[in-house]
Amino acid sequence: MKIAVFCASSAAVPESAKRLGFELGAEIAAGGHELVWGGGAISVMGEVARGARSKSGKTIGVIPELLVGVEFVDQEASEIHVVKDMRERKGLIEELSDGFIALPGGLGTLEELFEIWVGRYLGFHQKPIAILDPDDVYDSLRIALTDLTVKNFLKPGQQDQVRWCKTIDESLGHLISK
Repeated sequence: MKIAVFCASSAAVPESAKRLGFELGAEIAAGGHELVWGGGAISVMGEVARGARSKSGKTIGVIPELLVGVEFVDQEASEIHVVKDMRERKGLIEELSDGFIALPGGLGTLEELFEIWVGRYLGFHQKPIAILDPDDVYDSLRIALTDLTVKNFLKPGQQDQVRWCKTIDESLGHLISK
């Protein structure tokens, strides 16, 4: 199974977020799966790839030309796809992957998560999606989404398209069981 991980590229994130990325990457590879990610070598993005490689896992990066210098393209990746822009990046990650895990991150992570989430809801794909948030970073997001549902801006069933998880095992189990 090829598992995409959406995660932070900011160096300012807590060390616990970086450790979570490394541990997730290691568990993906230990389970015999391949990692698909944004192709960067820094922050959580870099750690998830290093984690996968620590267990001899295959890492497939997808990075836009403009970000090659910004996110410091991971030269140790098994494969790197340099694409034109973010739209092409997200499309190729979706095409290459069998399931998705979102870790806490910023706007880019949320953009990737929401696009893949909407695609699943609309039926463009039926690939499983997990949000791995052991430290409750996304608590306010969950509250906002519930509020949007109560106010009828989110349709019934939209929140059911993703699984909120506290552990790596739970998130991988959700993807693998689908």
